[in-house]
Amino acid sequence: MKRSTRTKKVFIFLLVVVAAIVLLGAILLRPIGPHLRALSLLLRFSNPKAQGFTASFAQHPFKEEDGSAQTPRGLLRYRLYTPQDVKAPGGVVLLHGVHHLGMEDPRLWNLARALASAGVEVMTPELQDLADYHVTARTIDVIGDSAVVLSKRMDRPVGVMGLSFAGGLSLLAAAKPEFADKIGFVVAVGAHDDMDRVARFFAANTITKPDGTEEPFHAHEYGVLVLAYSHLEDFFSPADVPIAREAMRQRLWEMPDPMKAAAGLSPAGHTELDQLFNHREVLEQALLQEIKLHKDEMDAVSPHGHLAQLHTAVFLLHGTGDTIIPSSETLWLSRDVPQNTLKSTLISPALVHVNMEDTVTWQQQWQLADFMAKVLDATEKLEKTGK
Repeated sequence: MKRSTRTKKVFIFLLVVVAAIVLLGAILLRPIGPHLRALSLLLRFSNPKAQGFTASFAQHPFKEEDGSAQTPRGLLRYRLYTPQDVKAPGGVVLLHGVHHLGMEDPRLWNLARALASAGVEVMTPELQDLADYHVTARTIDVIGDSAVVLSKRMDRPVGVMGLSFAGGLSLLAAAKPEFADKIGFVVAVGAHDDMDRVARFFAANTITKPDGTEEPFHAHEYGVLVLAYSHLEDFFSPADVPIAREAMRQRLWEMPDPMKAAAGLSPAGHTELDQLFNHREVLEQALLQEIKLHKDEMDAVSPHGHLAQLHTAVFLLHGTGDTIIPSSETLWLSRDVPQNTLKSTLISPALVHVNMEDTVTWQQQWQLADFMAKVLDATEKLEKTGK
């Protein structure tokens, strides 16, 4: 379906929903502002060029500027998206996932701009380890530092919205006492609960649910590549590691014909790389052994069992068909997050990993809008009360 046709259909749907909300709001005496803002935000996120009443509702001009701050972890680079006509807006630290573009990812731009145009001040910090395809404990502190920087700038606590693996790391940051009073809420989108369990999913194409059941589910190749890329020394000889790293980098960056970069590999190294690229099923046992070898490292970046000190509000969102981090991880998170802090959980076909899906029902779109309305409401409460 062409985007123009799809946008038109979404726009018609949104008009119907707006009318329904107004009617229900009048009947139930409930405020409709956050829902209208959420509908407008989601439409602009899915199509930055969207026009019309709904897309323009509560739309604010904003400016973008790059900045930096010195933190205990070193220099933090970031980009700010600041509404220009909103007095004392709420703030959100928006975090990219494991992707080489980092804060330059166009998908992140779209979401940051949609949030800013909805009246939210947004910071997108540079998470160097995630941009280099490494999920590390160090990033937890960088996320916390980012919240501290934005919180000081705004003189109030801020929200943190983490995409993919940054979602799980955001929960861990909020659970640390040194950051807790700076983080007013966490939105974890497509997040992990247990890195060990996610890595086993990559290796065996099987998900484990909180009720103990298992079911086959095919993992995206990306997962195994990231797992191996973290410790190439476990798969390749010292002489082969630099060559394999460049070939893997090109594959992860989706560059054409990364095997050309592997021309200098030894015969054994070439076979190993071919298996990682094309025959991952033969590496299942080797990958499971890799997980055992780095269990402590994976545990350090897993919310599972580490959220007892989490006292901030939490919102969990996941795409039903996510093949990178399966949605079963959000089922686990909904158990591990302290129940008095869990404000909303939505597992929806309206998302594919952290992207919006094109073909979803009106009901699914409404559920996503309702979820985002709760997040915007949480932002407004920070804005009004200071936490």
